[in-house]
Amino acid sequence: MDDTPVPVDDPKPQGKGRPTPKRRDAEGRRRQPVNAPKDRKEAYRQMRAKQAAEREKARKGMLAGDERYFPVRDKGPARKFARDWVDARRLPSQYFLPFSLVILLATWIPWPMEMRALVLNLVITIGWPIMMLGVLLTSVYVAWKVKRLVAQKLPDEPVRGVGFYAAMRALQIRRLRFPPPAVLPGGKPVPPKK
Repeated sequence: MDDTPVPVDDPKPQGKGRPTPKRRDAEGRRRQPVNAPKDRKEAYRQMRAKQAAEREKARKGMLAGDERYFPVRDKGPARKFARDWVDARRLPSQYFLPFSLVILLATWIPWPMEMRALVLNLVITIGWPIMMLGVLLTSVYVAWKVKRLVAQKLPDEPVRGVGFYAAMRALQIRRLRFPPPAVLPGGKPVPPKK
């Protein structure tokens, strides 16, 4: 036997300080009454109500900018940086959809015959090519710039797909972007909604 004295401030306690509860007492505390549905229709109704509540909670979380509720494609610091970089700028590609709508409407207006030919020629030979070239150049620039900045500012984050993510976000109309923009053009944070 070892007769060395045990120090008073022994880091290992000699017991838990209370008796072990009996199994039936521990199981009794864990049990809760079950509110089982009466039939299958009621079970489906409860399940749909629970799923609807979860979806609503997730939707509100996404709109509030809580990253826990974002889809996988929007999660992570690199994606957040890309979103904020794009949202802080006014880029030509974000006007792609409104400009397309204007061009489409210009071709549907019943112009007089000689003016209709002029409008269609202008749209087809000048409008569309300029718009497509602008969108292409802006998308390439945004993808290149965001990938370079993410690699520089967040070296531990993977840059795969971040450039494409930023370019696709830059194509969207600002009000329709999801997750909603957290910064205004110019870089100031979006004021909270009342």
